[in-house]
Amino acid sequence: MSVDTVTRLPRAAYAALGASIVGLAAAIYLTVEHFSSSLTLACPDTGAINCAKVTTSKWSHFAGIPVSVLGVVFFVGMSVLCLPVTWRVRQLDVLRVLGAVLGVVGVIYLVWAELFELKAICLYCTVVHVCTLIVFGAVLWTVNERSSS
Repeated sequence: MSVDTVTRLPRAAYAALGASIVGLAAAIYLTVEHFSSSLTLACPDTGAINCAKVTTSKWSHFAGIPVSVLGVVFFVGMSVLCLPVTWRVRQLDVLRVLGAVLGVVGVIYLVWAELFELKAICLYCTVVHVCTLIVFGAVLWTVNERSSS
């Protein structure tokens, strides 16, 4: 693998890393809550905002794996791929973009489930969704900016 010697990264690269870390924190919190079964989410449990309804629904698992665990795996991977040192390896750009696209596809699926199947929103899940969208945009921006330079 060749290493790019340019050390200056676009600000979007740092935004991708920051959003990955915030998303990881939220996904870890949701995972801990999932496995502790304490349902102490600091979130209303009635009405349209209902974290318990979302995090305990059949939609909270994909292929038998808790979605929160998949979120942790996603954000760990994207955090590593968005470290300044790994941005220097341009061959990883394809993996960054594929990871970001996969994350957005997951978010679309989960938001659809929240809005149309569950008719409830989880605030912590929304943090994860927003972070995923920021990672997506920042990765695309950075890859595009670096490829045009």
